[in-house]
Amino acid sequence: MEAYDLDLYLLVGSGVLILAVLAVRVSVTAGLPSLMMYLALGLALGSSGLGIEFGDPDLALALGLGALVLILAEGGLSTPWAHVRPSLGLGLLLATLGSAISVAVVSVGGHYLLDLDWQLAILLAAVLTPTDAAAVFSVLRAVPLRRRVSGALEAESGLNDAPIVVLVTAISLGEITDRGVGVFAGMVVFELVVGAIIGLAVGSGAALLLRRVALPASGLYPLVVLGFTVLAYGAAATLHSSGFAAVYIAALVLGNTELPHRTATRSFVEGVGWLAQIGLFVMLGLLADPSELQWWHVWTGLAAGAILTFVARPLSVALCAMWFGRGWREQLFIGWAGLRGAVPIVLATIPLAADVEGSRDLFNIVFVAVVVYTLVQAAPLSRLAAFCGVLSDDIRDIDVEAAPLERISADLLQVRIPDGSRLVGVEIAELRLPQGASVSLVVRDESTFVPHRTTRLALHDDLLIVAPRSVREETESRMRAVGRHGRLAGWD
Repeated sequence: MEAYDLDLYLLVGSGVLILAVLAVRVSVTAGLPSLMMYLALGLALGSSGLGIEFGDPDLALALGLGALVLILAEGGLSTPWAHVRPSLGLGLLLATLGSAISVAVVSVGGHYLLDLDWQLAILLAAVLTPTDAAAVFSVLRAVPLRRRVSGALEAESGLNDAPIVVLVTAISLGEITDRGVGVFAGMVVFELVVGAIIGLAVGSGAALLLRRVALPASGLYPLVVLGFTVLAYGAAATLHSSGFAAVYIAALVLGNTELPHRTATRSFVEGVGWLAQIGLFVMLGLLADPSELQWWHVWTGLAAGAILTFVARPLSVALCAMWFGRGWREQLFIGWAGLRGAVPIVLATIPLAADVEGSRDLFNIVFVAVVVYTLVQAAPLSRLAAFCGVLSDDIRDIDVEAAPLERISADLLQVRIPDGSRLVGVEIAELRLPQGASVSLVVRDESTFVPHRTTRLALHDDLLIVAPRSVREETESRMRAVGRHGRLAGWD
């Protein structure tokens, strides 16, 4: 590669990145997923716009899967276990049984109603079925949902990529025909279970290591945490199990472990996640060619999306949620909020890379369905959440950032008092922190002071608390308890 080419790539790449970041603000204001802006940017740069040629499906598939790994890592690292735990069963059932139901319904509809051959109908159903982690994490976190609802959607989007990737790959390579449905089903279960075990092992081992070893620079913690999540993916994939399940589970474990500089780590991986989304969606926009779209692509995409959105998805949610006592309003919202995004388009590159007959038509159909139905589903989410009664009225919890103080075997905790917290108005003495822990400094209105026992905490105060490592967890638990229940929390 010539130096001139590199300079040009850096110039164009940095400009695209800046425009994409600015598009986040525009998309939030408009209430639309930012991925639409990124896809539009890619289309504008592509062969039908400025003329940048990109038509390598193998490279697109490799880059797409790599971006999905980073997006899943960001999702797991930023998801509180308390949000996912109550709904993990429903999320797992939606990711497996729910996906199977959706694939079956859309396949039948695609074959008998849309006149597609069985291979193309099943591929279309499988590619369209999984919800997109990036779309779900970014859009739904802007809507304050009840934990049991957001937890189910996030768990589903984090876990449903794994079985679908196996299914689409097997169909594209003809493995189902060679091995049989029973063997394939066992293979899916094996990959999921082994991948989850590997993710749990890597995440737990990394958490234990990072809590015992102090790194020389705070900026190394985010890098090594992200590195462990990618390691989980690589280890699982090398052992022919689900790397996607592994990376999400490992990230979930690490994201809910009291690690040094946890808040900084989450901020870093959030930025990496955004970068992966931007690169992924712009690349997919470049790969698409609107000049190739025919009317039957548009019609088939709209019809297949309608079958999925209005028939298959509600049916799968109803059959899965009936075991967990979820009401019809909650089922309605979960069904509608199963957003599609880049994942279906990335999956459509698998048969494209395998040169399956009709794969280019499949890619165009999926592109139409994803663009249209992501817009249709995302726009009314806030109003639908209010109608279904799934908006949360919970008090916001505090975030705790920790930095190690190795010479005295203690941690420096940084706590910010958020809106709605019952820490407001509480005196320092009323916190009743464990023996040895103390509030050493308060930052208020851009000024600092050392508090007295009678100092009352105010909204948006930042507290610096020194806690011996032996009582650090107890200190955090006490601060969260007072934040949720007030000064009398846990009073004996």
